[in-house]
Formats: sequence, C-alpha cells, structure tokens
Amino acid sequence: MAASPPLPIAYEAGTSQAVPDWLNKGDNSWQMIAATLVGIQSMPGLVILYGSIVKKKWAVNSAFMALYAFAAVVICWVTWAYKMSFGKKLFPFWGRAGPALGQRFLIKQAALPATTHFYENGTLVETPEIDPFYPMATMVWFQCVFAAITVIILAGSVLARMNFKAWMMFVPLWVTFSYTVGAFSLWGGGFLFQWGVMDYSGGYVIHLSSGIAGFTAAYWVGPRSTKDRERFPPNNVLLTLAGAGLLWLGWAGFNGGDPYAANIDSSMAVLNTNITAATSLLVWTWLDVIFFKKPSVVGAVQGMITGLVCITPGAGLVQGWAAIVMGVLSGSVPWFTMMILGKKLKVFQSVDDTLAVFHTHAVAGFLGGILTGLFAEPRLSALFLPVTNSKGGVYGGSGGVQILKQIVGGLFVIGWNLVVTSIICVVVGLIVPLRMSDEELLIGDDAVHGEEAYALWGDGEKLSIYAEETTHLGLGMVSSGATQVV
Repeated sequence: MAASPPLPIAYEAGTSQAVPDWLNKGDNSWQMIAATLVGIQSMPGLVILYGSIVKKKWAVNSAFMALYAFAAVVICWVTWAYKMSFGKKLFPFWGRAGPALGQRFLIKQAALPATTHFYENGTLVETPEIDPFYPMATMVWFQCVFAAITVIILAGSVLARMNFKAWMMFVPLWVTFSYTVGAFSLWGGGFLFQWGVMDYSGGYVIHLSSGIAGFTAAYWVGPRSTKDRERFPPNNVLLTLAGAGLLWLGWAGFNGGDPYAANIDSSMAVLNTNITAATSLLVWTWLDVIFFKKPSVVGAVQGMITGLVCITPGAGLVQGWAAIVMGVLSGSVPWFTMMILGKKLKVFQSVDDTLAVFHTHAVAGFLGGILTGLFAEPRLSALFLPVTNSKGGVYGGSGGVQILKQIVGGLFVIGWNLVVTSIICVVVGLIVPLRMSDEELLIGDDAVHGEEAYALWGDGEKLSIYAEETTHLGLGMVSSGATQVV
C-alpha cells in the first residue's frame, strides 16, 4: 500500500505556538465569521432598522438604545455573565459567575464543562462534553453577540418613551438575571439541555425571552405619548429595508454557527433559514394583499423576521419541506395575532409594544419551538443533540414526548422572564423614572440627547406649496414638532 502524500504545511498542526494540535483552522475561521455576522445584525443592522422604522423625532434615541446595549453587554459578558451561561454548574438553571478575561483561560481549547450528558443511571456517558476545535476566546465572543442582540430585540418594545438612564441600568441587570438563566438551562448544560429540549440556535433563549421580557417591560414603562401612538410613521422605509437585509443575511451566522463547527449540519441550518424566511415573507405579503388590499413593505419585513425567528430553534434539525411548512405558519400565525388579535384584545391595546416584538419574536419563537418538536428529523437530530434517539412527533415512537418537552421548556422561559423582568423594572423604577417626562415625549431626540437625525422638518407631514405659514427661507413648508428647518 502506497504511503499517503505529505500534508501541506498550511494544514498541519503545531507549525507555531499559535497553532496547537487541537486547533481546526476552518472551524475557527467559520466561528469568528459567524460571530461577526451576528454582530453585524446588531451593528449596524438593528441600529439602522430601529433608527429608520420609528417616527423621525425618535430616530437617534432608538438607534442609540441599540448601540448602547451592545457595548454594555460586551463588558458584562466578559466580566461575569459568560460563565454564568456556559461555565460550571451552580444550580440546574445557572452557571457559576466568573471573569473570562485571562489569557490562560482564553487561549486554551474551548469547552462547555456542564454539557456532558449521562444515561439515566447517572454513571455512563451518553454524549461527551462539547469541546470545539478552537480557543475559548472564539467561543466567548460568539456567545457574546447572541446575548447582545437579545437585549437589543427587547428594546424594540420600549422605544420612543423609556428613560435612557433607566435603560442604562436595565441592560446589565437583565443580562445577569434573565439571559444567563435561559442560556445555561438550554445551551450550557442546564436541566432543559439535559432533558432534551430542542433549541438549535435561540428560538427560546433569544426570541421567546426577548419577546416576553419586552412586552413585560412595556407594561411597566408605560405607553408612548397619545400623539405617537395614533401616528408613528417610519422616517425612512428604504433604510428599514437596508437594516432588514443585514438582519436576514446575518442570520447565516446566527443559525449556521451553532453546530460550533463548519460541518454538514451548519450547511443545512443556513439553507433552512433562508427557505423559511422567504416563505414567511411571501405569505405575510399575500395576507396583507388579500385582507388589506395593499402589499406593505414594513409588513414584508415583519414576515421576514417571523420566518427567521421560527426556524431558529430547528434550523439544523428539520428537513427542507418542513422549513417551508414552518414558513407558511410563521407568516400567518404571528400575522393573525398582530393584525387581528392585536386590534381586538384589550391586553394588546393597553400594553404599548412599539415594534410588536411580542408577535414577531415571542409568538414566532414559541411556534418554532413547538414545530421543531414536531418536525425534528432523527438523523439530523443525532448530529447535534445531546440526547440520542431524539426525534419529532411526525416520526412516531417517542417523538410525541418531544412536543411536550418543547412546550414545558417554552413555559419555563416565559415564566422566568415575566417574573424577573418585572422585578428588575420595579427596582430600577425606585431609582430613576422608567418613562421619560412629558416634555421629552413631546420633543423627542432633541430634548433627550440634544441631537437630531435629520436637518429637516416635521414628523411625516407632507410639503404643501399652498400653506399659509412659510419658513424663514420663504419656502411653502409646514414645520411642526421639535425639528424645524435648519
């Protein structure tokens, strides 16, 4: 038998002290790219989307809430929150806090120490600890951008009225006492992970939690001004589309990075993500045309988001046909809760969820989790999940139990976020007002930040050459609101 040809030096391990034997350069490259894609979803993705989809007088405040949250989460994450989410077990739902800053920790091979899964006898290992072939620094950053985007999604519920100082206090408290619990319980080796609840990339950890927490925070903060609730036009629909595009394509890293490797499951997750997003956008648009006679651009963006959210818990676990089914349901069920129930039920009228995060993330995330329990394909599940022989309900046998697990897991996330977010809001409210003053609500960015997004006029008013009032430039323009013609 002929000897194998020598491996090119570029693919060999141990070529320098920075290339240890355990390092897989392809996996490390993909994981850092995936982390960057998810980071781009927040900055500039959601910064642009939030700054453009709101009324003009709130563009700066909305964009800055997203930017500030990203920076604050990074520091919380490396100082104590990473190990609470992915470190050694303190409680069945929480890891032991600690810093992720020293080079001895960060340059060693990545490992999630609580993820070893045992058989029911508690002695034999069913699946070993998760040990990806890249350094801890890569893992810490990859998980950090997920934590950051969760808080930014939550912010969508309280835009255009939450006191920025209260937001500065809320962010680290919520990451510490809410996000870390969901992350450890479902991903870091906690009790839901060990029980076999499926959450491939954050349908529960990120979207269900942010949707419920956002709706809860919106209740405690209170509504926008009456004028803003009655009329809240986007200040730049084209920029909204630009932010949405960054969000969609960035989801390749969101779902494609969660196998912790550049493998076949990662490829499956990316393809399914795009299938469901496209299907959901089309279905949402069709429903708008059928029932409201006009295709809405903002509605299409909502449909895109619900599709991306719905597929997230099952991206690498379901087949392509199931991804289409999930897209049909994610384009219709949240549409119904938002466009029909949202206008009829008192709870949705009384709680001012600015960007309808409850519908686009909580409803779509829980729906995706349940559908994952229905459609998870056995072979794909074996590529990713710690509990062997896991499968969805349509595949018979023990698959029916999986749906029950998904429901229980979702209810835990809902209950925890309702309680903890309420406590955080009450505590913060004892220190600073949760809601802006009436004067700030009337004026907007100029009052809150002393800055404005555009050197233009009005809040959605149209130019009229017949207006009696004219500006100092002699043009027939009607000016209103804080921003006058500059």
